[in-house]
Amino acid sequence: MNDRAQFSHMQDGSAEDWAVIAQDFAAYAAQLPERILSHLKLLNGDFGGFPVDRLTHSRQTATRAYQDGRDEEYVVCALLHDIGDTLGSYNHPDIAAAILKPFVSAENLWIVEKHGIFQGYYFFHHLGMDRYLREQFKDHPHYQATIDFCAKYDAAAFDPTFDSLPLSFFEPMLRRVFAQPKNSIYQAVTEPSR
Repeated sequence: MNDRAQFSHMQDGSAEDWAVIAQDFAAYAAQLPERILSHLKLLNGDFGGFPVDRLTHSRQTATRAYQDGRDEEYVVCALLHDIGDTLGSYNHPDIAAAILKPFVSAENLWIVEKHGIFQGYYFFHHLGMDRYLREQFKDHPHYQATIDFCAKYDAAAFDPTFDSLPLSFFEPMLRRVFAQPKNSIYQAVTEPSR
């Protein structure tokens, strides 16, 4: 028997076809942590003019958050906050946020999504931009949390002498955070059978 759906247009699919697709989707979705890790490794050796490469920066950001006692989800967000650099050179926070959105809290998502604007406080003025661009969010409930993320972890994570934890240290955390979505239209497809 063919284990593929038997239609050429989506509207022609049967319940049996979609059961096959849902089963394959669940198996594919389970491999998401490996794909994320592979993509994160693309940052290795990409210095972009910084004193450390982007993977080291990501590991350093996560290490600082971990050493400060942040929870696993926060640490994984710190690890992945710049994963969008490879494909989203002009909007990397949006890419990282899109990857994390189904799996993290609203606060952690907002921090990742807005960190680029908040990080700009440290350098926008050197590029003729408004370093206070973050002030447009001063009344947002996650405003201070994003300032803290940038000040304690992101902006501080360009130190070539800092002893970052290896990527392998964070892999189990990443696998746990990405084990099950909290908020996805496809959540029912990925939930374990009862």
